[in-house]
Amino acid sequence: MKLESTGDAVGACVPGGAPEPVTQLMHEEAFKRAWSNRDNTRIELPPVDINRTLARFYRMDKPLRFTRTMLWDMEVRKAFRPDLYIPSVVSEGSARYWRQQASGDEAESFVRCSRQRLWLKPSERGLVLERVLLNPARQRATFIGAAELQDRDGKLLRAGDGQPLFHVEHSVEGSELRPLNLWRIVFLTDGPRQKLIERFKPAKDVWLREFVEIYIRRDLRIELTRRKPGRSPTEKPAGEPL
Repeated sequence: MKLESTGDAVGACVPGGAPEPVTQLMHEEAFKRAWSNRDNTRIELPPVDINRTLARFYRMDKPLRFTRTMLWDMEVRKAFRPDLYIPSVVSEGSARYWRQQASGDEAESFVRCSRQRLWLKPSERGLVLERVLLNPARQRATFIGAAELQDRDGKLLRAGDGQPLFHVEHSVEGSELRPLNLWRIVFLTDGPRQKLIERFKPAKDVWLREFVEIYIRRDLRIELTRRKPGRSPTEKPAGEPL
């Protein structure tokens, strides 16, 4: 999927230092290895049933049966433009991607950079470098954090050092008419760090994740508003007959 890059936005990815070779990386295998290492800090959030959450906690100006196809489309768009879909984390206009490659099985890889809030110091931001793989066969997006990457011109970019490197996996499960949004992250640490684990404890709120709300408004052109938690006995998940 070809999307427009944000280009050289102010505060984006500033090169520095001399270039060095970048080796090939098997993204999903790298994530699996990091996840299996008990010295790393691993967090997995509960799956989100998109249609059930919409039905219980939102009002929309148009009917919507959210599909698994839509959820994967959102993941692809978010991978290229995290600043548009997770603005609470990624600084506006800071996301760039390059070295885009496609394989025979329709998987696609690229590298990207963005300025992001630090997980434990949300008032501070740092440069995050990632190698990205979009795997449509598995409907899985894998983001492998890197300390250094070459930019388009071969100059070296260095990630901020305000937090441990981390890898993220977004994936889609469930049926076409009842998609589930899955998310997990692993920090490369020398032992599990409780403060990071606590940072990701399930919130008390019941809303969809930010990027799903934005996708519905931005790409599906449907307005939605949150309503107070609670469900009437007659209420059914989106897409089910009343």
